[in-house]
Amino acid sequence: FDALKRKETFATSGTRAKVRLFAGFGLPADLHEQQDAIAQAYARGVPMGGNLPASMDAQAPRFLVQAMRDVNSAPLQKVQIVKGWLADGQTHEQVYDVICSDGLQPDAKTHLCPSNGARVNLADCSISTDKGAAELATTWTDPAFDPQQPAFYYARVLENPVCRWSQYDAILLGKPHPAGEPSTVQERVWSSPIWYNSRGI
Repeated sequence: FDALKRKETFATSGTRAKVRLFAGFGLPADLHEQQDAIAQAYARGVPMGGNLPASMDAQAPRFLVQAMRDVNSAPLQKVQIVKGWLADGQTHEQVYDVICSDGLQPDAKTHLCPSNGARVNLADCSISTDKGAAELATTWTDPAFDPQQPAFYYARVLENPVCRWSQYDAILLGKPHPAGEPSTVQERVWSSPIWYNSRGI
């Protein structure tokens, strides 16, 4: 209830995977590798659901994101940061893949991870056991940060693909899957956003 009150929460599409997101000015670039990362993030930044006031030196904030898989679901494929902002009366959105599984790296131009090759066997809904990660964590900086521009950031975690409920039903009933409908889905997790206020309020 305390977490709900301070908006430090996350939601899922049904999986029991978990995510945490922090932001702060002056956080170490390797914070995700430090043993006291969470303590530092609370002391020097704000958690998901929080408001990040503008910094006097106009530095870009750093974001600490950590994700953990649901052992009863698929491994994690990647973690994204979704940024939204308002400019000239128009809303904008940009998705950044900030960490990929299987040692892959986001493309420098598209900011997206390449496919990790995870597959689903539609005959029995078994999934790849050698792709994906149990945990993913990184410290990320917005490459397009504008200190004068209000914005919000939230984390989105995607699992490897699994069978959609309709594919399970098709197998159970011995019927073909409905044509034109997806047979697989990627379960996901969303953090509460962190709000950057350029006015420092």
